[in-house]
Amino acid sequence: MGQIVKTTAAIAALLLSTPAFAGWEPSKPVEIVVAAGAGGASDQMARMMQAAIQKNNLMKQPMVVSLKGGASGAEALMYMKSSEGDPNKVLIAYSLIYMLPLSAKIPFNWRDLTPVSVIALDQFVLWDNTNGPKTVKEFIDAAKAAGAPFKMGGTGSKREDHVLTVFMEQKTGAKFSYLPYKSGGEAATQLVGGHTESNVNNPSENLEVWRAGQVRALCVFDKERIAYKTKVTGTQSWNDIPTCKEEGLDVQYLMLRAMFLPGNVTQEQQAFYADLFQKVTQTAEYKDYMEKQALKPIFLTGKDMVEFLEDDDKLNASLMNAAGFVAK
Repeated sequence: MGQIVKTTAAIAALLLSTPAFAGWEPSKPVEIVVAAGAGGASDQMARMMQAAIQKNNLMKQPMVVSLKGGASGAEALMYMKSSEGDPNKVLIAYSLIYMLPLSAKIPFNWRDLTPVSVIALDQFVLWDNTNGPKTVKEFIDAAKAAGAPFKMGGTGSKREDHVLTVFMEQKTGAKFSYLPYKSGGEAATQLVGGHTESNVNNPSENLEVWRAGQVRALCVFDKERIAYKTKVTGTQSWNDIPTCKEEGLDVQYLMLRAMFLPGNVTQEQQAFYADLFQKVTQTAEYKDYMEKQALKPIFLTGKDMVEFLEDDDKLNASLMNAAGFVAK
């Protein structure tokens, strides 16, 4: 009886270790396409995944990061659309996939691509220079009292950062002059240099300048605080940042981080990458990155992912309409 149990367990273990994509794997380097510039959150995440795959031998072929942030990210979306049937290109997508077709009227729909997996959700934080206001209330009061609109740095026009800026105006009556930069890294540099008064960068984009004491985290745009309690600066953890709602600014938004293949790839190819990225989420590199960058870990694939995308698409469309960013 004991031997039967052992044999059954061994067979189960073998089945678990047998990939669902047994018939296919890449035969040449895989291009991970980033719809943004160098140094931003998408670039950083792509390079973490590249390192995790290589270090843990999750794929025989190397993964190469390809930055295609031209035309506010449209370059990457159209590149992926034109790569139909090519299983050696994978897009690391964010809410741009919903927003850019609405604001710029480019001939792209996320349904043109093949959904693989949702791998994380990204937060947004209201940041100012450490020489600026110390609380959200002080910040809003200062913005209202300023002779000229406060300069808000961000990544791309009529996108997540810009939408959040408009919502802050609508909620508070303060005025902001939104300045789009090529990446979150550049927006962080401009804030440190005093060229802008604030930004709403993702945590990863302002991490180093926060740790260096050059910027202040005023609040996080989520219904709950960031979970991680390990100290990041000398005195604060991510969990120490209050929600914007706690501070009297009731605005929430989470950004998609997901992987897509071009359209018209095979189910075997789709399954290979779903399996690959699930393995990535189990690596020490991914778990360490999630905490250091204050991302919300999540993994969705198949029907669950498509349902999530449909709901997220509707939410982003309503936000874009409310902000007046949908092209006529």
